[in-house]
Amino acid sequence: MNSFLEVRGVHKSFGSGDARVDVLKGIDLEFAEGETIALVGASGAGKSTLLHILGTLDRPSSGSVLFQGEDVFKTGDQGLASFRNRSIGFVFQFHHLLPEFTAVENVMMPLLISGGKRIEAAEVASQLLRDVGLGHRFSHRPGELSGGEQQRVAIARALVGSPQLLLADEPTGNLDMKTSDEIHGLLGEIHASRRLTMIIVTHNERLAGRMGRTIRLVDGRIGS
Repeated sequence: MNSFLEVRGVHKSFGSGDARVDVLKGIDLEFAEGETIALVGASGAGKSTLLHILGTLDRPSSGSVLFQGEDVFKTGDQGLASFRNRSIGFVFQFHHLLPEFTAVENVMMPLLISGGKRIEAAEVASQLLRDVGLGHRFSHRPGELSGGEQQRVAIARALVGSPQLLLADEPTGNLDMKTSDEIHGLLGEIHASRRLTMIIVTHNERLAGRMGRTIRLVDGRIGS
């Protein structure tokens, strides 16, 4: 397997002394470019913590994360932010859309923040909304959208920078079964068309079953 993303000896602890909690206890993993992976395990097993470290939203207490052979945590916060904006898209359980902005404005926001031109950003955002089935919802604000539609907007926003890696944390956790299945199908279509690497934290066995590989975390370690 050609290593696209590699985790070496990652530990993560919170607190200190008697209050210290060891959440990740020596994680070693390799991910190939274009893979789809489900991270599963009981609540508190460390799944979201690992995902946040993979996405450079948090630093490990020790160990390293290599992206295409480069240790991403050897750079400063500004370098990490630049890498994250350039290479990674995030989808969370809660969509985190800005309520005062329309769907197309929410999707184009990352491009504007990175200095993109408004007209070009709007064109890219509009096409992405069409791609996720929301070509008729450009001007709707989040409060005017269903839960599934809100998550589709969030997925479009995650893709707006053409990331190489998509990380999702319980992306269907707040949705009913029918809507969840629709989002699962959409994620599959996105992978098929873009061939990006996709790592998803989920309790949903149906979604995990659609991924190419399942990794189970047990008490901060890789389980069998």
